[in-house]
Amino acid sequence: MKKMLTAAVSRVLSGVTQKPASRVLVASCKYSNNATFEIKKCDLYRLEEGPPVTTVLTREDGLKYYKMMQTIRRMELKADQLYKQKFIRGFCHLCDGQEACCVGLEAGINPTDHVITSYRAHGLSYTRGLTVRSILAELTGRRAGCAKGKGGSMHMYAKNFYGGNGIVGAQGPLGAGVALACKYKGNNEVCLTLYGDGAANQGQISEAYNMAALWNLPCIFICENNRYGMGTSVDRAAASTDYYKRGNFIPGLRVDGMDILCVREATKFAADYCRSGKGPILMELLTYRYHGHSMSDPGISYRTREEIQSVRSKSDPIMLLKDKMVNNQLASVEELKEIDVEVRKEIDDAAQFAMTDPEPPLEELGHHIYSSNPPFDIRGANQWIKFQSVS
Repeated sequence: MKKMLTAAVSRVLSGVTQKPASRVLVASCKYSNNATFEIKKCDLYRLEEGPPVTTVLTREDGLKYYKMMQTIRRMELKADQLYKQKFIRGFCHLCDGQEACCVGLEAGINPTDHVITSYRAHGLSYTRGLTVRSILAELTGRRAGCAKGKGGSMHMYAKNFYGGNGIVGAQGPLGAGVALACKYKGNNEVCLTLYGDGAANQGQISEAYNMAALWNLPCIFICENNRYGMGTSVDRAAASTDYYKRGNFIPGLRVDGMDILCVREATKFAADYCRSGKGPILMELLTYRYHGHSMSDPGISYRTREEIQSVRSKSDPIMLLKDKMVNNQLASVEELKEIDVEVRKEIDDAAQFAMTDPEPPLEELGHHIYSSNPPFDIRGANQWIKFQSVS
């Protein structure tokens, strides 16, 4: 009788689905809904007040920011792998290490606001709404890419996101033009115009400053100072490395670009400044890239491995956010590890798709020259080759 009872109980228990131990542990934790953090004070130029030095992070936002930054990090590492396997060709500039910049900027503006940047655009492409699958497919030149496989690494676009620009500094005047459109339409929107410390020495950036100030445009000029323009350190390239003062007649602020909360609050401050009708403002984000300038640059001929490792161990943006959340009971280590596993799977699936999706056929070479236009013929490499352009 005892054996029969034991067997019956065993059958009942075997039918109960066992949850993984980590999920049981996560479900049993009690988390805080939010926490208040002190953030680094920004250096100011021609401003009496700056962003706040304390901010509140909710658990929901913290988890969202963490997942977005991990996704960008893993996506860039996967792009590195695909490039070395020769699935990605040509130019490829990675932004791992700078995740707090793109995620923090997006957290400080509205979806209806506008963003334009340089060729280091993968992270911003993702935060502006593109999927990992469409980004990696674009990198491998496939039909499902965000630019139909025709743009590649430097030319990705999304709603209210204008690239990805291959010419150094060319996005400066374009961003001022987008801000002019915002002012003309009176829609209370702003344009974030990003460029690197190398492009900050371009004359067209200064010209864009002048026009934006002259016409009082709602433009936030943002210098992502990752300390190296290609292989040249800022100290060797610029007579003044106070990039937030470069606007001269435009107010500026220098921000810790490795802390997502600093970036978010500074962006909110700058956006409010522009929306109030005060004209343009300049932000310098102090950040760092782990990869070289591009995939053709090993990144260790002009800086040491020890320098890179020091930044990783002390200032990594994902690590900083993780520590804040765990130490303030906004999340547990186990919960964040589950997010890591989920992100890795998403990236692996997207990479597999990007390697197998078909390339665009040659007859579509002339398509999408215009967004809305009747079909017309365009000539190819010589006058006897014709392609049909379809919007």
